[in-house]
Amino acid sequence: MTTWNLSGVKQHVLICNGGSCMRNGGEEVTQVIRGEITRLGLDNQVHTTRTRCNGRCDDACVVIVYPEGTWYQKVSPEMAKDIVTKHLSRGEVVDSSVSYTYSDEGFVPSSMAPEGIRKK
Repeated sequence: MTTWNLSGVKQHVLICNGGSCMRNGGEEVTQVIRGEITRLGLDNQVHTTRTRCNGRCDDACVVIVYPEGTWYQKVSPEMAKDIVTKHLSRGEVVDSSVSYTYSDEGFVPSSMAPEGIRKK
């Protein structure tokens, strides 16, 4: 098992590879994000993790960027490229696909986010 040196990491990208996301391009999105990170020389600054279900299946395919706490919904391979070249590389959030952002009040849904159900 590999142990990554995370000392230079500034951002962590969680890429949903749960069932709904995989049926909506999750594998392609994962490959584009990782390829663009490498192409732009961001491997030491951005760490990616494939996750299972993140509980936002109506938003599939979901990509989450930390430490900002930005949740992207309905991510296509083209949008994945924008997330890397704009958000990860230049700090510009790709507004057209944001479903949730983090604020002092916690996660705040955008007007595009389906409401979902409350956790008990």
